[in-house]
Amino acid sequence: MRTLIVDDDFMVARVHRALVERLPGFTVVGEARTGAEALEMVVSTRPDLVLLDVYLPDMNGIDVLRRLRGPDAGPDLPEVDVLVITAARDSATVRQALRGGAVQYLIKPFEPSELVERLRGYARLRRDLEIDGPPDQDAVDRAFGAVRPPERPAPARSMPKGLTPQTADLVRAALTRAASEGGEAADMSAAECAAETGVSRVSARRYLEYFAEQGRAEVRLRYGTAGRPERRYRWLGG
Repeated sequence: MRTLIVDDDFMVARVHRALVERLPGFTVVGEARTGAEALEMVVSTRPDLVLLDVYLPDMNGIDVLRRLRGPDAGPDLPEVDVLVITAARDSATVRQALRGGAVQYLIKPFEPSELVERLRGYARLRRDLEIDGPPDQDAVDRAFGAVRPPERPAPARSMPKGLTPQTADLVRAALTRAASEGGEAADMSAAECAAETGVSRVSARRYLEYFAEQGRAEVRLRYGTAGRPERRYRWLGG
């Protein structure tokens, strides 16, 4: 499945690209940072699936969805499916995405496994609808339910004992600022995070390791001339 990623945050797009390309049968054909660029790339790359953010700098992602799938879609636009990935959680936006023909709606932040499940569901949907001959009712039922992951208890999102959401927000903000600078300054050590946030080095390390365990930050080792390697953390998003 040829996939186009539309997100104005290059770090988020990079994480989504890694998840998509990890799945057999999927390939990323491009990344767009704006709605206008997304529409142009749909014409030039001819994707099967678009991972679409709602908050774009030039237009609302729902408007992009309507341009892609609505009655005003031009003859140059191929038939494409859209999976909305966004922090927008208001009911009006969700309804508009549903009416616009989105195959799924995933709210940020989310665990990487949640996007993987929806991509696998989309692959099942495609397989059920591409069988030889007309599908029977069972195949249609599977197709309409394929994009929705199986019902299961929601994973616990409570933080480990001793950690607070308020301090986690401080550490997250420090990592995000570092990531936006890019280059060698895109990651930070526990000591640098402590200096940035005003918490102790030990506390900063605990929060950084927590984000790493959640898959929202990655850890890299920097080797110096002597002693133990320094652990440095880079924000991945989510």
